[in-house]
Amino acid sequence: MSKSTLELVISWAGREKLVFGFECGYNLTTGTCHTNCAIQYVAERDRTVEVVNLLVDTGSEYTWVPAELLSGIGVQREKKDLAFVMANGQQIARSVGFAILHVEGKFTVDEVVFAEPGDLQLLGARMLEGLNLTVNSRQKKLVATGPLPVAAV
Repeated sequence: MSKSTLELVISWAGREKLVFGFECGYNLTTGTCHTNCAIQYVAERDRTVEVVNLLVDTGSEYTWVPAELLSGIGVQREKKDLAFVMANGQQIARSVGFAILHVEGKFTVDEVVFAEPGDLQLLGARMLEGLNLTVNSRQKKLVATGPLPVAAV
């Protein structure tokens, strides 16, 4: 069993403070979940592309898809130079467009990031919420979240 280090770091006003860190005998990469999906251009639904082995990342708000795939089906860059902070603290800018995403027999529409070479392909938390899916970490697959919560009247 390999050792992994888990750290919680809080950042504010350009400073960082290590709150805690510890080693555990669990390989943190073994808990990953991947899925396949179909992406449609919202204005022309017959324009679709399949994306295989998309990493499900609940820590990423947005879904990241290679720019050439999105452009290939006609998705437009609606927001340009949107700022993102990567897990390593590096700030980058990417364009964002609108697409329909199909996963596990469900679909939703949301913003997708035009990923550049070297960026990971990710299914983010916003899409998961729109699809009403969650990650079952034991089975490493997506499962239905259940009834959607609503405020009582």
